[in-house]
Amino acid sequence: MFARLEAVTPVFEWRLRPGGFPGLARMIVEQQISVAAAAAIWARVQAGLPDLTPHAVMALDDPALQGLGLSRPKVRYLREIAGAHLSGACDFDALKAMPDAQAVAALVAIKGIGRWTAETFLMFCEGRIDVFPGGDIALQEAMRWADGLEVRPNEKAAYVRAEAWQPYRGVAAHLLWACYGGVRRGEIELRPAG
Repeated sequence: MFARLEAVTPVFEWRLRPGGFPGLARMIVEQQISVAAAAAIWARVQAGLPDLTPHAVMALDDPALQGLGLSRPKVRYLREIAGAHLSGACDFDALKAMPDAQAVAALVAIKGIGRWTAETFLMFCEGRIDVFPGGDIALQEAMRWADGLEVRPNEKAAYVRAEAWQPYRGVAAHLLWACYGGVRRGEIELRPAG
């Protein structure tokens, strides 16, 4: 399946971003909004908090953070992450040394961080190659196309399918995202396997 996908996918790049507190904060800022809105709000956050640290977040009141374009829930989640880091409950240096499952569990223990956020943070901000965010709708849809399925696999089925790609599930996710993007932009047309 992957050889076929790679052959038709015009762009396949490994996306990597800065990690730590700023990386996880950015993941929260960008959740559940369009790419354009995420970029605009992130630019405002960077302008308003050029030194994006837990202390800087805690120093601003809620209206100031909301003035940067953050919703009330996102302000609350940023404060949860900042508080977890300041209390030692979330040590980003220690996180790097943890096995994938333990790192996901440590992140999910922070209010506002779900499994998808934890897994994508570990992929994009820590460069982990065997993490697979099975709850990602775009990945599920790309899996449906690639496997020639009538129905998009649910989260559980996506995780089960991805087990076959260990220890490179993160690489598989990037290729599937690239395929999804290419299909959505009309750059590629997937044909049934055969």
